[in-house]
Amino acid sequence: MRELKLEELTTRQKLGMAMIGHIWYWDDFDGEANLEHTLELIRNHSLGAVWIQPGEQNRERVIAAIKEAADYPILIMADAESGIKPYNIGRHNALGCTGSEELAYTFGKAVGVTARQMGYNMICNPVLDMNKTRSNTRSLGGDKYKVSQLAIAMARGMHDGGILTVGKHYPSAKGDKPVDSHMAEATSSVTKEELLDYYLYPYLQMMKEGLLDGIMTGHTRLTEIDPDYPASLSQKVIGVIREQGFEGVALTDALVMMGVAAKFGARTCKGLAIAGGNDLALTWGPVKDDYEAICETYDQGLIDDERLDEAVRRVLAAQHKTLAEPACTELTQEDQEKFSRINRDAVYARTDEGVETPLSREGRHYFVVMVQSGVEISEQGKLSVATFVENGWYRPRKIMEQLESTFPNSKAVAINEFPTPGQNKDVLERSVDYDDVVFVTFSESQAYVGPECFTTRIIALVDALQITQRVSTIVHFGNPFVLEALEHIPRVVIGCPSAASVECTLDVLAGKYPAKGVLTHEVHLK
Repeated sequence: MRELKLEELTTRQKLGMAMIGHIWYWDDFDGEANLEHTLELIRNHSLGAVWIQPGEQNRERVIAAIKEAADYPILIMADAESGIKPYNIGRHNALGCTGSEELAYTFGKAVGVTARQMGYNMICNPVLDMNKTRSNTRSLGGDKYKVSQLAIAMARGMHDGGILTVGKHYPSAKGDKPVDSHMAEATSSVTKEELLDYYLYPYLQMMKEGLLDGIMTGHTRLTEIDPDYPASLSQKVIGVIREQGFEGVALTDALVMMGVAAKFGARTCKGLAIAGGNDLALTWGPVKDDYEAICETYDQGLIDDERLDEAVRRVLAAQHKTLAEPACTELTQEDQEKFSRINRDAVYARTDEGVETPLSREGRHYFVVMVQSGVEISEQGKLSVATFVENGWYRPRKIMEQLESTFPNSKAVAINEFPTPGQNKDVLERSVDYDDVVFVTFSESQAYVGPECFTTRIIALVDALQITQRVSTIVHFGNPFVLEALEHIPRVVIGCPSAASVECTLDVLAGKYPAKGVLTHEVHLK
């Protein structure tokens, strides 16, 4: 293993050093050809980093090929916001809902040790988005002090496991409107003073502890700081943290998102990202094409040599850091036991005065379990309908079986996210034969779908039942803010989106375990 030197690299090598090659094997894409182009760049010392998700089916073989081709410490990166199998937690806010620095450290250590064993050396955690809005929960919360404490503990665990950290999504200011930057550009009127006082507070605290190795720049445009460019392309916005002494590597979020590509062009934005102050461009397309696009923008004069050299110096410095031996190479039994507490301790419950959290085991409850209404249309016009999705974290059939086993005098039925008139009619008519109605619902933050919410039909059904106060309980997984569309319900139990959290939440409902979780933002039903 050798360390590359800036002065020994040609301009074309430097341009590759400022790029993250994305390797994947999706349908209708020649993954093997893409891998070979990647390996060719690596052999030529022309690639700074590679990105391959832990869940990619060819991950083990691909990382082995990268390590064999690289005689320098290339950065091998991925996301792991909700952990790495078998160490997964409910995304995206299970840690925030535990409020525990001890468990945040354990999570970071589990991610670090597991990722290092897989061959990674840099993981894009922790999420430092400061969520003042109610649009999503992809955040540790809105309290800058608590977010900082949890992030520092997580990062320390990652470092002990031998993994470099990347705080995201810089500068962590949400848009004034809930716009998904995968779909369009988001804008924020946050000022530089507000950034330094609130949104960047966790970044600055991590810097003081020597725990912030990198930042991932997001695609929100901060109009009061740079009216022309989103943060991911803005020297002015990236310059704010540089002025505070940050010398780590800056990398972009994926540059295929419409938050940048729609306005600046799919090819041009790749060069603009480097020109704008990033050290690594996460291009997210075919590696050969993306490398050529970056070279093309350099030839057009968009990237100057001084900026390119600055970027490559930071990439080489990050690569150097990966050579340090980790403090921890294995997880202890105690670590594993602590990790299992995260999903359990994140379950939150709130009840009216005089109402206990557990449901009566002998009671006659009518459980209404919401299921995915997944209808997809192929290019050939064929419909694929999935109402009982069994391969994800939310498994309605298993939930229904567990409820009927735990509460033997009760009945569990399924209802679509967008229920039919017949489904609503059946729920209303049959519920009168039971003591109460218990809803089991979910929401899941996903790219390209916009803000999370219940359908108006679900809301209408709950509202109708609450006119006669039939709904005693709602068990919800995911963003708790969607509950604010509903009429008041006496018993609210909230879990996180993961299979383990679902099981733990149902145990809380059955009285097998107390609800210990906290909400990072206050939620008010009508």
